Amino acid sequence: MSHSVTITRTTTSTTNTSYIVLNTGYLKSFSGILKLFELLLGIATVGIFGYYWNGSATNAEIFFFLMATTFLIGTFCLLLACLTSLSTGGIIAKTIYELIYHSIAAILLLAASLTLVIHLKDRRYRYGNQYESYMAGGIIGLVNAVLYFISAFLAHRSYRGI
Repeated sequence: MSHSVTITRTTTSTTNTSYIVLNTGYLKSFSGILKLFELLLGIATVGIFGYYWNGSATNAEIFFFLMATTFLIGTFCLLLACLTSLSTGGIIAKTIYELIYHSIAAILLLAASLTLVIHLKDRRYRYGNQYESYMAGGIIGLVNAVLYFISAFLAHRSYRGI
């Protein structure tokens, strides 16, 4: 299946001492804004869990922390690639990689967040900073999963050429 790729002119900023070109125009697109919010929510959840981690955790907490960290790193790499190249944002959206990545991220983050929230709801002692913070992290994870579902939908439309 062949695809046509259109590269649009974007706003860039360069410095004389560095040859890195930043495609700041990508952050003005809807998919760029979505990736940025996914990254920020991922940073929040990993930061919450990293701060309140006490060395002992349940399987639900470890699963959530692992999924949040994994997709934080993956989204950072995608966003960095789109920001440091003028053509990556337009080309990668036409491939099936974004569709697969965002679909898997949405499903696994949804599963991890639901598992964590249900586990915390069933916890015998519901008090303390760790419980409240982990519950907030799980809810942020649910919101992030919704953003990944939206990104997967947009990637599907872009891949199919709609």
